[in-house]
Amino acid sequence: MTTPEPAPYGTPENPRVAVRGEARLEADPELARISVTVEARGSDRKAALDDLARRNTAVLDLVTSYGEAVHKLETGSFVITPELAQKGRGERVKAYHGRVHITATLTDFTVLGDVVTRLADLDLTTVSGPWWSLRPGSTVHRDVRQRAVRAAVRRAREYAEALDARLVALVELADEGAESTAPTPRAPGRPGGPPPQGLAGASPGPVLDLQPQRQTVYARVNARFIMSPPQL
Repeated sequence: MTTPEPAPYGTPENPRVAVRGEARLEADPELARISVTVEARGSDRKAALDDLARRNTAVLDLVTSYGEAVHKLETGSFVITPELAQKGRGERVKAYHGRVHITATLTDFTVLGDVVTRLADLDLTTVSGPWWSLRPGSTVHRDVRQRAVRAAVRRAREYAEALDARLVALVELADEGAESTAPTPRAPGRPGGPPPQGLAGASPGPVLDLQPQRQTVYARVNARFIMSPPQL
């Protein structure tokens, strides 16, 4: 004789309690991403490409000179566009516009201000960012999920105790998959540290004081438990 499957709902003998567990953690960011756009313009296609290649190399050399402070350096896209003359007949090209998009991700924030300042000082170079984040495999995500589970167990136990009952078994634990990071301002403070030795020969200039933004991580879980019959 086979044992019957448990009912998908509570019964007076095996009542169920369903709760949500939530947790929130704040942590310092682990990554800072900046976007760099290099441009060139010329009446001759080859001259525009040469200028673009030279400026692109200058950006790559500058960023890579920071060594282990750079977590990732990627080229996003390259565009070369002819500009047609507005007057006259035919397809006469007036100029060529070239553009390269580069993304750099850094882990050492003590050099970040120096990096963006030196990049912004290059010819026809646009810098935007930084965008702060945690690593995808950061232990902060694990910690906040575990806290959410413990919060669910604690809430269910409180409900059971209010009925003079106790938790007997866990029926279901479901992750809502609603984790997200929302930056909040960090308290004032200046990251220290000297610029990398690889740029000792570069011309000195002002350095931006960039304050890392604290990352807020959320986790939510739904849990269902079986509890002993309440004492009503």
